[in-house]
Amino acid sequence: MDLDQLHTFLEIVRLKSFSKAAQTCYRTQPAISAQVRQLEQELNTQLFERFGSRITLTTAGRIFCQFAEQILNLRRQAQDSIAELERTPRGELVIAANEATCIYVLPKVFSEYKRQFPNVQLLVERSYGSRIVEALLENVADFGITQLPLQERRIQVVKIHADEIKVIVAAGHPLAGKRSVSATELVDYPLLLPKYGTTRSRLNEWLELVEDSISVSMELDSTEMVKRFVMAGLGISFLAVSHCLDDLASGRLCALSLAPEPMLRQIALVYRKDKALSKAALGFIQVVLAHAGIQRRPVTEVARQGDAKK
Repeated sequence: MDLDQLHTFLEIVRLKSFSKAAQTCYRTQPAISAQVRQLEQELNTQLFERFGSRITLTTAGRIFCQFAEQILNLRRQAQDSIAELERTPRGELVIAANEATCIYVLPKVFSEYKRQFPNVQLLVERSYGSRIVEALLENVADFGITQLPLQERRIQVVKIHADEIKVIVAAGHPLAGKRSVSATELVDYPLLLPKYGTTRSRLNEWLELVEDSISVSMELDSTEMVKRFVMAGLGISFLAVSHCLDDLASGRLCALSLAPEPMLRQIALVYRKDKALSKAALGFIQVVLAHAGIQRRPVTEVARQGDAKK
C-alpha cells in the first residue's frame, strides 16, 4: 500500500461516498474503486459494506481507518518538522470562526500575524458552533475560535475572552432606561433571534418559561443585520457587548443585562490536541493571546497543556 491509497481511503470514509472522494482526489470513480480493491487484496479483508448507494465501514475497515489516520498524521508531522528547518515559516493556516469573530476579533489579529509571518497565508472558513469542531476534527481547519462550553475531548481549549450577552434595544425604546430585564418583560415585543449557534441554544433555555407567549419576528445569521434591524425599530435582540461597543458608545443602541442572572460567555481558541504545531501555528496562538491581553506561560507550554490529560 502507498500513502496515496491511504489518502483515498480516508476521503471515502470522510465523505461516505466513492463519487465525492473521486472529485476531491481528482480521479475517476473507477480509479478510486481500484485503489480500494488493491488495499482490500493486500489486507485480505473487506473494508466497506455497500447497501445500494450507501457505504459503511466493516469492523476491519474501522480498525484500518485508525491506523491510516496515524500514518498520514506521521507524514504531516515529518513534513512539519522538515519545514521547521526553514528560518521563515511558510504555508497556510485555516481558521474557522463565525461572522462576528471575523469582524470584531480577527482583523487586528491577522494584521499583526501577517506582520510577523508575511509568508504564511491565512484563510478563514466561516462556521458556527459544532461545525467549527467538525472542521478541526476533519482537518479542514487548523484553528477555531468559538464559544464555550465544548464537550469534545480531542480538542484543546485555550480561553481568550469573556464578555456578556445582553438585550439590545434601539435608543428611545420603552426598555432603554432599564439596567436589566427578565424574560417575562419581553413578551410584548417582537424578538430578532440568532438563527443558530451556542447563543441561540442558551437563549432558548432562558426564554423557555415564556416560549408560548413570545413573538419571534425574525431569525438572522448576521450580527450587523441584527444591529441594523434593531436600530430600525423592527424588534429587540441579543448580542455580545463586544460586538456593539461603538453603537452603545454613540447612543444608537442600549444594552440591558438578562435577569435574574447575567448571561456571560467565554470565547476560546481551539485546535486538535494531536495536531503537530509548526512555528507558524505556534505564532498564531501567541498573537491571539497577545491581542486577548492574557498573560500566560510560554506559548509552547500553553499549546501543549492538554497533553498530560490525553
